[in-house]
This record gives sequence, structure tokens and C-alpha cells, in this order.
Amino acid sequence: MPDRKKKSQWLGKLLKYGIPLVVSAGLCYLLFTGIDFRQMLDIVRTQCNYSWLLLMAAIAIISHVFRAMRWGIQLKALQINPPFYALVYSIFGTYAVNLVFPRLGEIWRTGYIAQRQDAQFTTVFGSMVADRLADTVTVFLILCLTLLIASGPILDYLAQNGDYFAGLVAFLRSPWVWAAVILCLIAAWLLLTVRTKSRWINTLQKVAKDLWGGFAVIFHMPGTARWLLFTAGIWGCYFLQMYVAFFAFPFTAELTATQGAAPALVAFVLSSISMAVPSNGGIGPWQWAVIFALGIYGIGSVQAAAFANMVLGCNTLLLVILGIITFAGIALDRRRTARVNK
Repeated sequence: MPDRKKKSQWLGKLLKYGIPLVVSAGLCYLLFTGIDFRQMLDIVRTQCNYSWLLLMAAIAIISHVFRAMRWGIQLKALQINPPFYALVYSIFGTYAVNLVFPRLGEIWRTGYIAQRQDAQFTTVFGSMVADRLADTVTVFLILCLTLLIASGPILDYLAQNGDYFAGLVAFLRSPWVWAAVILCLIAAWLLLTVRTKSRWINTLQKVAKDLWGGFAVIFHMPGTARWLLFTAGIWGCYFLQMYVAFFAFPFTAELTATQGAAPALVAFVLSSISMAVPSNGGIGPWQWAVIFALGIYGIGSVQAAAFANMVLGCNTLLLVILGIITFAGIALDRRRTARVNK
């Protein structure tokens, strides 16, 4: 039995960390074999304005600091008060860890703060879950806004690209589809609110209630207004990163000049959704999402790939640098704390 349990644990770890690696490697392979790699490098070498990418990196750091400050408000409501630099380290470290071990970054930051502040892991973990639930809700709201702003170009692109996309557009435009969506939402609401003796429905209701409870506490804690302000700041910075990056290449800068902020918004939303795909730091799904978004507005695949790979490459390099700074800082902090305790 112990051997079987150990084997199942190893299999679980292999699937947990192996699947994202395979997804990233597979999508990158398809990406780089489907375009002219030399032409892409030539576009990067001759057309990229690195000043805009440096500005993008600065905005990224600000967004991470905002996230640290937002999480600090939630932790303070739980009587956990880590210093500001520890909160910043926890966010920087999260993204760095996720580059190597997908989804483990959130567990790492929970353990880091719990250990440093001598707090219960489950309490800190609950605040982290609420933090991520808030992001999920925010992405959904931004997606709805994007569909309102850019639905025309998106549907036109899908309709002009083959029978598959034409069928998909017809499906999305069907009133029966939206009627079915509304009915499903009503059924889900009834399922989560009706009183029943069914064990699995009661379990489902309890899970939904606990998740909502962890999220709803945000609106009852001290500092809710500041929390909402930081949320707007985080996602505003995320969008600004994409918008600023558009000025790094002439073809995306021209797109902004003629179409406004809508192309950047579409690329931002699709790339945000792509982060839900299991991968190492979004590598693979992120580029494909951005290439698809730029294709909607007529940007060629090689140009789009040059843009996507350069932007993601800069962001990844930034996370590596911040990760090195973070773990060096944590090591120094622990050494200093050990000296004080002596």
C-alpha cells in the first residue's frame, strides 16, 4: 500500500508539472515551425523600439506593488500584518515560481507569509483564494466590456476565415444559444439555492457558499474602498502594459493610431484568458492568444509573432530578475531575523 501511494503521488506530480511543460513546449514548437523564424528575428532587430518595452516593464513592477498592497489589506483584516517589503517579495516570488512550477507560486507565497508571520496556513490561503477569485470576476467584467466594444471586428474576422469560423459566428449569433445560456444560468441559480436532501447538491451548495463567503468578506472588511482602488490600479496597469507595448513596433503603433485602444484591449483580454491554460508562465498559450488578437485586425502572423514573443520575452526576463532579487532579499531578511533572535 505505501508503495502504491508513493507511486500515485509521483504520478500526480508528474501530471501537475509535466502537462504544463508539454503544453508550453508543444505550442511553442507549433508557433516557431509555422512561421519564418529569420523574418521574425529581422522584424525584432530592425523595427522594435525598446524604450516602450522598458516603460512596459516599469508599469509591470507598479502592478505587482499594487497587488502586494491589495493583499496586505486582506491580511490586515485577518490580524496578519507583514511588512510592506515582505508583501512585495511574496508577489514577485509568486510569478517567478510559476515560471518553473505552474500554480505553485500561490502556494509558495501563502507558505512564505504564514511562516514569516507565524500565522495559520489555511487562514492565509483563504485570503489568497479570495484574491484570485476577485481577479476572475474582474477578467469576466473586462471580457464583457471588450465584447461590447470590439464585437464587430471579432465577428467579421471569424466570418471571413473559413467555414469553421463562419459556423461558429452563426452559432454565437443564434438567439437560441443565448436563450440556452440564460436558462443554464437560471438552472445554476436554482441548483445553488433550492433546499434538497440530495447529498451531492448540498455539497455543491456548501462549496459555492464557502467560495462566495471568502470573496464577499472583501466588501465587509476595513479598507474596502482602497482594496477596490488597488484592484482598478492592478488591472489598469495590466492593460497599460499591452497598450504601451503596441508602440514598440510600427505596425501595432499604426493600428493604435487608426483603431484606438480597442486592438490592445482585445489582445489584453485574450492573453489574460490564455493564462488559465496550464503552462509555464503563460509561455505558448499567451503568444497564440496575442497572435490571434492581432490577426483580427489584419496583422500578419510573422509580425504578430515578433510582437508576441518580444513582449512575453521581456516580461519573462523581468520576472526572472525580480525572482532573483526576491529570493536574495528573503535570505538576507532571514539572516537578519536570526541575528536579532540571538
